Amino acid sequence: MSKVIVNSLADFAALEGKDLGTSDYLKITQEQIDKFAEATLDFQWIHTDPERAKKESQFGGTIAHGYLTLSILPYLWEQIIEVNNIKMQVNYGIDKLKYMEAVRANDEVRINVKVLSIKDLRGICKAEMKIALEIKDRKKPAYIGNIIFLYHFK
Repeated sequence: MSKVIVNSLADFAALEGKDLGTSDYLKITQEQIDKFAEATLDFQWIHTDPERAKKESQFGGTIAHGYLTLSILPYLWEQIIEVNNIKMQVNYGIDKLKYMEAVRANDEVRINVKVLSIKDLRGICKAEMKIALEIKDRKKPAYIGNIIFLYHFK
C-alpha cells in the first residue's frame, strides 16, 4: 500500500469525504499490555493476569486497555498518510468514540480512515477523520470514532 502524500492545506482539502485507506495489522502482545499497565498504573486483572482472565473473564484471556488501543493511533495513522511541510502536528480531540469489541492479547488490529472534514483555521489545518480499529478475523471493530488533528503548515 502506498501512502497518501499531503504537502499543503489545499492537498488535505482535496481529500475531504474520501477514504484514505487501511493500515497494516499490528499484533497487541501481553508484553505491550503489561508495559501499558505499568506506565498508566492500571493493573486491573483483566489486563495483567492471564491465568485469572482465562478462568474468570468472558474473553478467555487478557484484553488490552481501551486507552492502549487508542495510543497506537499515531503509529497506524503514519502508515496511511505522509504530511509534509509542517512545523508540527497536534492531537486536537476525539469525538463520538465508542468501544465495540475487546482487543484480546495477541489480536491483530489495524485502522481504516475516512476524511470527514478539513477546515482552515487561519492557516492551521483542522483535519477530522472517521476511524475504525478493526480486529483481524472479527466482524465488529474494537472501536469507531472521529479523531481530530491540527496541522501547522510552514
